[in-house]
Amino acid sequence: MITYNNLKEVIENNTSKTGKLFDIFIQSLIILSLISFSLETLPDLSETFVSFLFYFETITVFIFLIEYLLRFYVASNKLKYVFSFYGIIDLLAILPYLLGSFIDLRFIRIFRIFRILRALKLIRYNYALQRFSIAFKLIKEELILFLGVTFILIYITSAGIYFFENETQPEAFKSIFHSAWWAVATLTTVGYGDIYPITVGGKLFTFLILIFGLGIVTVPAGLFASSLSKAREILEKRDNNYKKDI
Repeated sequence: MITYNNLKEVIENNTSKTGKLFDIFIQSLIILSLISFSLETLPDLSETFVSFLFYFETITVFIFLIEYLLRFYVASNKLKYVFSFYGIIDLLAILPYLLGSFIDLRFIRIFRIFRILRALKLIRYNYALQRFSIAFKLIKEELILFLGVTFILIYITSAGIYFFENETQPEAFKSIFHSAWWAVATLTTVGYGDIYPITVGGKLFTFLILIFGLGIVTVPAGLFASSLSKAREILEKRDNNYKKDI
């Protein structure tokens, strides 16, 4: 008879033989489901093959659902698991299929591959993930402020180019909302070139926006790079203190 402790050992302890087999099975299924999802997007598939992919997906989702329920059952803190990174990814990967949602989120199963790092005991990658987590926490306030300023700049840019170009290009810049596409492409320095200013004022305005756009790209990168260095120092200091205590 399978007890609660036996089940918890299999699902959460990948150092045991059964735990390793369980992890390998789930990871293999994730990879196969991603391949299946990608194959579905190919044109001119035969009806037989489409049916095979459908039944494979149904079986896969059923297994993932059982796995999710089992992980929830053995979790020490069930609420923490539900709202954890993996808990949310696990749920979103199966929920659209079960509810018949028009948004297919099966591709996010790729994030479940991170469980392989734990399964293979790649500790150095676990440390890397910890550094990323700490880095985001260190600059959380700065990023929120920066995103707020970015949205303000997008609105100002949309309104500005609408003022300069609406009369000359009424189809391309019908409103501030239509101009927002150009604003985002310009501020991020992508510049698709599908719509562009032709008036002198619009061109001068675009020049100024491109200067601001360089900051939009470089500021977050600089913030994150410095926070990663700080995160590394924090982890190294923690490890050194732990070794001293031992």
